[in-house]
Amino acid sequence: MNLTGLLSLISAMSLAASLAVVVTPAHAEHDSDDRDHGYGDSGDHDHDRGHGDHHGRKSPRVVLISLDGAKPDFIQKFIDEGVLPRNGGLARLSRNGAVAVQNVTASPSLTAVSHIEIATGSTAVHNDIPSNTFQAIVAPISSSLSGFAAPIGGYRESPLGPSPRPTAVPLWVQLRQQGKKVVTATWPGGDGADISINNAVVQPAQPTRVTDYTVPFGAFGGIGAQGFSLSRGDFVSDPAIVAALQAAGRFSFSPVLVTSAPIETFSCSSASTATCTNAATLDVKYAIRVAALDTTNDRKVNYDTLVFFDTTRGITAGPFHAPSTGPAYVKLGGENAPFFFEGSGAKVGAAYFVSALAPDLSVVRFARYGANFIPRNAAVLADVDDINNNVGFWRPQADFRIPERLSPGFTNFPDIEIETMYEDMVKTFVRYQADIGERAIRNHPDADLVMVYIEQPDGSEHQFLLTDRRQGTNPTDPNSIGAGQDPAKVERYASYIRFAYQTADKAVKQIADAAGRDSNVIVVSDHGFAPFHTSVNLTNILRNAGIDTTNVAIRTSGPAANIYVNLQNRELGGTVDLATYKKLVTQITDAVKNAVDSNPRFNFSLRDGRIFTVVETRPLQCEEGTGECTSKTIGQDFGDVFALMAPGYNFDGIQNPGVARLGDSPFNAATTMLSMPNFYGAHGHDPELPVMSATFIAAGPKIRKDTTIRRMRNVDVAPTIMRIIGVPPHRIDGEVLHEILR
Repeated sequence: MNLTGLLSLISAMSLAASLAVVVTPAHAEHDSDDRDHGYGDSGDHDHDRGHGDHHGRKSPRVVLISLDGAKPDFIQKFIDEGVLPRNGGLARLSRNGAVAVQNVTASPSLTAVSHIEIATGSTAVHNDIPSNTFQAIVAPISSSLSGFAAPIGGYRESPLGPSPRPTAVPLWVQLRQQGKKVVTATWPGGDGADISINNAVVQPAQPTRVTDYTVPFGAFGGIGAQGFSLSRGDFVSDPAIVAALQAAGRFSFSPVLVTSAPIETFSCSSASTATCTNAATLDVKYAIRVAALDTTNDRKVNYDTLVFFDTTRGITAGPFHAPSTGPAYVKLGGENAPFFFEGSGAKVGAAYFVSALAPDLSVVRFARYGANFIPRNAAVLADVDDINNNVGFWRPQADFRIPERLSPGFTNFPDIEIETMYEDMVKTFVRYQADIGERAIRNHPDADLVMVYIEQPDGSEHQFLLTDRRQGTNPTDPNSIGAGQDPAKVERYASYIRFAYQTADKAVKQIADAAGRDSNVIVVSDHGFAPFHTSVNLTNILRNAGIDTTNVAIRTSGPAANIYVNLQNRELGGTVDLATYKKLVTQITDAVKNAVDSNPRFNFSLRDGRIFTVVETRPLQCEEGTGECTSKTIGQDFGDVFALMAPGYNFDGIQNPGVARLGDSPFNAATTMLSMPNFYGAHGHDPELPVMSATFIAAGPKIRKDTTIRRMRNVDVAPTIMRIIGVPPHRIDGEVLHEILR
């Protein structure tokens, strides 16, 4: 990011508003050490490692890092331009190992689908994770199942329960069966959870979802993000708070001022099985007040720091041991401060961030980020507590609800403040994930495989991939496309993409350095990314084609759709007979195939104006019976119709109220199929498209240097890792990448 340019823009905006308000964005700094430490230069140190012998080993044999949404062309471009430093993680690995030009990922190219494909070496058809959100065909038509919490390798439908012969298993299961040690740090599928459908366990945590050290990805703690706007009139003197701050070693060069009343109240449960709520209904209560400090000894009134504290617990000096944090001290221009909800049984916490603070408190704006926690799954509880007690509670991740203003309180926040908040969350959350990965490695240097998931740059690309002239820079203004785009916003958003890649690059470097040069480090991503300009309402596509959707379930993720018919004797409570089922499947298939965008301002990238590029239908006849059939492209829990849209189109982002695109008819919620979205980047398209290519970079003692792979598949990652470790893979669809191995 060009920090100087952004600060100039902020200064200009502040002057235009005639407010003495300073906003400072988070920014990345390149590491000062420009030496090339190199990977793989120390030769092959693996010859003395017997199979299953962990004793004396100081580096993991393989470290697999996933950067969600990292585009290989962006990585190379940013390396070439110096956006990513020469001594950074990605440049160093690329220079000393193997790089794929195109890595064809899973179909659909979605996060849950692709990560399970990487972990199993099996396609979605075989591992039965067809989307980020879908319906289990044995469940009610009104139900949904997350791809992150679904049975890997399928389940037995009747009687409902675990599959006696899973069609896919994660590589960590196969490795551990052979005496190898595996660690997973927030990797999808490695969560220690029992998976249920219709209240029946269809996949117990052991052995499929547990490794030797398993850290689940965090979960929502029950309280969403909130924006706050205050002014000088909200603050008063409070001698008791002044005394408490002084006792804690905190002083102010102007009189300490405190909000006269709590800015918010909420409650949490002391039980580990429940979280928190904005209501006062749970047993642990919180009332948050804010104190303003002037930490600048400039003989002027210059409030620059806010202190957030719970009135019940007060302000204490500490020291505080994780997950405890005590009060949150947040300085304008600094990053967010974590705030642990002391007494919460699930170990819930949030963070506060100050986006605007006038020296005289005439303008005060700040955010409390959403509350989160690490799921306390019984099978991995010791590992969860290890992170809570040493790295800290689950930090707030980059939250799309803030820039899209879906969370309350942000309506009057300027765009630049909202964007700065998002940058702040990107920086601190990725650092938190990297710290988890580093701890996993430090605690388990004898692991044969360490798998670490990093959430960026995916979140930033969703919000800021503003690279197509058909995208509206103002989501509520149809004229803000093409020549009407705001060039300053386009450039600002480009800087946020660069920042996300810089942040992810730092995480790679931190984790790779922790692993050491004797490790084989592999960096992958789950998918590429494409800008989108049009939100699509699939329900209206079907209704406009004359289809009764009352017996249909539509489950969409990005531009991917699974459409289910409520079939008798398949769905729980199914009502549609076989003849009607076949008719509906045919009608839906035709409606999807024939859906077109007739607006020439947007449709010129389409073939014959057709929105969908992939349309697959469940076979109508097979030995298992109608509704149970599978094929090479339709798995157990895929929809009866599975479809992918062309780049530029996405099911997400429909606004309320909706906004018609330039040249379209006025928006009508009951009939409009295509409209302006409220964010910019998407994935989930046909994985064969180059724009959806995932990243693959590898270096280490077992990896050939200066190797370029023209084309591979993410399904090849698992068997290649198993080959390096020395365990033959079973039940996989991928192939070993022999050309990269020494």
